Amino acid sequence: MKHLGLIIMALASILTISCKDSDTLVKQNVGGKAGEIIIVANKAEWESEPGNELRNILATPYPYLPQLEPSYTLINIPHKSFTSLFEYHRNIIILKVEPELEAKYTAVEDVWAAPQTVIMITAPTKEEAARVIAEHGEQLFNTINQAERNRIMRNSKRYEDAALRQFVADKFGGSPYFPKGYSLKKQTDNFVWISYETTYINLGIFVYRIPYVDSTSVQLEGLMAATNNIMQENVPGMVDNSYMTISSEIEPGLNVMKYKNRNFVEMRGLWEVKNDFMGGPFVIHAFYDKNNPKEIIVVEGFVYAPRYDKRDYIRQVESIIYSFDWKEEFGK
Repeated sequence: MKHLGLIIMALASILTISCKDSDTLVKQNVGGKAGEIIIVANKAEWESEPGNELRNILATPYPYLPQLEPSYTLINIPHKSFTSLFEYHRNIIILKVEPELEAKYTAVEDVWAAPQTVIMITAPTKEEAARVIAEHGEQLFNTINQAERNRIMRNSKRYEDAALRQFVADKFGGSPYFPKGYSLKKQTDNFVWISYETTYINLGIFVYRIPYVDSTSVQLEGLMAATNNIMQENVPGMVDNSYMTISSEIEPGLNVMKYKNRNFVEMRGLWEVKNDFMGGPFVIHAFYDKNNPKEIIVVEGFVYAPRYDKRDYIRQVESIIYSFDWKEEFGK
């Protein structure tokens, strides 16, 4: 393990050259569960400042879930136990502390498997290692987060229901990529509900339009009001006079985002059913309709899974939302 950082860099260079020379290079598929990260670190580092810093960055509570769940599940493996059995995991962080090592952060892809993210952190002392981790904390979290999202989007596109995507795109000018298993549950002139349902799990995607009145239409109160109106009209509950609505117990969060040259606002929060006992997390992307500037397109994903943890489910529908493309961008 002493020269593992150099090995990883060399492997990355070899892979780059090999991919240029041949389109037939195939790597083993990654293993491990969604949301897992293997941390290769000895006990002295894992139970001190560097390990604490990694937990502070990666194991913080996932936002807007009904129960506390960590953003990622961290699995510590000592260096001597890091064998080929673990090399094919989807997310690997290798922390190495030795006096002769330079303080450095390196991220590479597809070292032992694909699509894989491997992050190497080296330092001469535990204190320096903690400093490097804290200094690159946002980059570290975003790298893992985007890698998890990309895997879901890749599978959504690889195993997509193309007819379902085309149907939504014909109505709204664009669509997410829906993996097989999702189906059309409801449609109106201005609203589409795509759903994946089992006995105990319901993952839903809504696509709808709301009018653009002024800048408040994409601010928190305006977007909440418009969303509640749409859901009350289109998403009834199981009993009379019940319908889906944004929970008033915890105020949702709103952020301005940019992804693939598309600007949007992202709203996260909890939903509930008025006059009933159902609820769960939701995430919304709202952006201007490029074909009609007087309207806003909203793509909303929600999870109902009362018997299970919800982090991986909300990450799944969130990633499907991120896959949205305008019709002219399909296939690019």
